[in-house]
Amino acid sequence: MVRLLRLAVCWLVATGLAVSVGAAPAQAADAAYVMGYFKESLNGSGNVNAVHLAVSNDGLEWTPLNDNNAILTPTAGTKGIRDPFITRLNNGTWVVLATDIPVGGSFTKPNQNIHVWTSPDLVNWSADRLLNVNSTNTTSFSWAPTLHWDPSRNAYGITFSTIPPGGSHAVISVAYTTDFVTATTPVVFFDPGTAVIDSHVITNINGMNYLYYRNDATTGIIGARSTSLQPGSFTRYSGAIGDNRCTEAPTLVKSLTANKWWLWADTYCPNAKFDLWEGDLAAATWTKVGRQSYTAPLNGKHNTVHPITAADRDRLLARYGGTSWNRVKSLNFPGHYVRHANSVGRIDEQPFEPYQDSQWRLRAGLSDPNAVSFESVNRPGYFLRHQGFEVKLMQNDGTSGFAADATFTRVTGLADASWSSFRSVNHPTRYLRHFGFVLRIDEISTATGRADATFRLVH
Repeated sequence: MVRLLRLAVCWLVATGLAVSVGAAPAQAADAAYVMGYFKESLNGSGNVNAVHLAVSNDGLEWTPLNDNNAILTPTAGTKGIRDPFITRLNNGTWVVLATDIPVGGSFTKPNQNIHVWTSPDLVNWSADRLLNVNSTNTTSFSWAPTLHWDPSRNAYGITFSTIPPGGSHAVISVAYTTDFVTATTPVVFFDPGTAVIDSHVITNINGMNYLYYRNDATTGIIGARSTSLQPGSFTRYSGAIGDNRCTEAPTLVKSLTANKWWLWADTYCPNAKFDLWEGDLAAATWTKVGRQSYTAPLNGKHNTVHPITAADRDRLLARYGGTSWNRVKSLNFPGHYVRHANSVGRIDEQPFEPYQDSQWRLRAGLSDPNAVSFESVNRPGYFLRHQGFEVKLMQNDGTSGFAADATFTRVTGLADASWSSFRSVNHPTRYLRHFGFVLRIDEISTATGRADATFRLVH
């Protein structure tokens, strides 16, 4: 019998299924962040129901891994995911949970399962598997799983959105697990009497536990709190947060460098657009963060964010690589990005289609290797070049004139030294700028012109 138990433990470890619920081992201090998400675009052409990851040093500007392609592709269930959630477990290992829905799948189709991946180090992952968290509920969905540690049960609580048996509206339910192989029968965790979805539980902040969720009645993000983690113990303490009736998917993140929290949320009208607030979690005072200050991954949807160590970040970048292309963000219209449209260079607010029009490979300058040229990702061999001081997307004809027109020297931002401006190589008194949202090169002499000519390279 002892030998069989040892063999069973070895098998669980080898397959990545064994999870300890003990105290966390000593580890380096967190110094960066990882974000998980799936992808959607306005017309659906960019929809990818798989787990994507990005890293950030400051929690605001993000580098997608693997060129913004999937890191974990689901193979179980419907072979599609939404709403990923990533967290570090008590033993220092990692788990990703996700809703089981494919691209084009029905949101309301009954499904008792969620996806689970585990990893010791964020780069070596177990096989995808399903976990039944909604065992007795055969008539409803199991959306947006998140995870918290409940010391009173010595188990992890998985909160998710569902309509309980006999219920009339969505609530937040909870099932408990110690091994991510089996879970208890779910119970209602939070029900304010109207439909609620998309939970995130933060535990033991100065003795208080917090639950943020979307309330369909107020069409915003709401905060509740409790001194315990008992189902039914949370009460609302915040107002509705969000400028858009389609705001959903709250994600709370503690800053590593300041005494503040961030609250991320995305929208579904339009899709693939995140809002961000910062503030005091205990007081529920939230201030909207301007888009100059953060950039989420292109087409990212329903994100999850967790602090990581510098070694974790470096390991992720070494294993998956970063992003080989950039977007170019406007300073004074920070939701707008440089794109080509009908061969004209311009800035437009994202999301838009084709979203690939905003992706650029920064090449060594065609006429000066110390400068840069902007090559279109979706039209390789085509570059932004000025012609009659107007900026157009044109095919490189190999001439020295084209090379000079398509080459820009990157300099300190004219309106903000932490951003960049781009000076024409062959007209060195002129800078790339937008005017009426159309790109051109101009001599700059006013504050408006300096702002129009200031950009940030992002992903």
